[in-house]
Amino acid sequence: MRSGLISCIQGSVKKRIARGGLPGDEAPAAASDEAADILQFKIWLKGLSPMIWRRVQVSEDATLRELHGIFQLTMGWEGIHLFSFDLRAVRYGSHELGMRSPDESLGDLQLRKGARFAYEYDLNIPWDHEVRLEDRFQIQPRRHYPYCVDGHGACPPEDCGGPAGFLERRDASYSCEAFDDLTRMADFINEVVLKERFELRRDTDLMEELRDVLERMQMREAWKGRPFARKGVNDALKKGEHLELMHQQW
Repeated sequence: MRSGLISCIQGSVKKRIARGGLPGDEAPAAASDEAADILQFKIWLKGLSPMIWRRVQVSEDATLRELHGIFQLTMGWEGIHLFSFDLRAVRYGSHELGMRSPDESLGDLQLRKGARFAYEYDLNIPWDHEVRLEDRFQIQPRRHYPYCVDGHGACPPEDCGGPAGFLERRDASYSCEAFDDLTRMADFINEVVLKERFELRRDTDLMEELRDVLERMQMREAWKGRPFARKGVNDALKKGEHLELMHQQW
């Protein structure tokens, strides 16, 4: 398995050299007539509202395995579960599942503009994604690929119980109990800061209560998921972090 992993990484590096540089280089070489096309995908999580989605641009030289790593990074997942692609009645994915190898290049799949397929992550309590090929165009000089164009919505936490569990926890973040905790903390700040009642900080029972309140508030904030930040995602893509994520479970 180790030799196969090294071989896959070496193959990805060779492809990047052919396209004009490694992830993190300042500027790839200008596009040539024989340069690979760039494919623009939109991916979104099913069963959630408001929609959580990302738009990414990827060279058609990339494999489905690499696309898995790109989706993991851009969506905000951690690559700790099995995955699969369901494309034209063929399933590609983690070898533990006995599926076809995802080392198939996107170019060889000959996807047409508008094509849709499914991407599934964490097959125990699945996160179902729908993927659509929105466009195909030539490489743009001075742009690093893969590239995240846009997106919206925080990625759910890992192992939170799937879409149903995520929605339940997210709703709990806006419950009456959550509002009461927020009000309690605001009252304390008002008393100490505005009214200068500094002696309250020496009340051990009060401070213990506030520590519990703060812990609940932090837990509810974590339930909302990992916020999406396009710049941070693209910085990570430039560093090649998706190449590590694509091999964490396979």
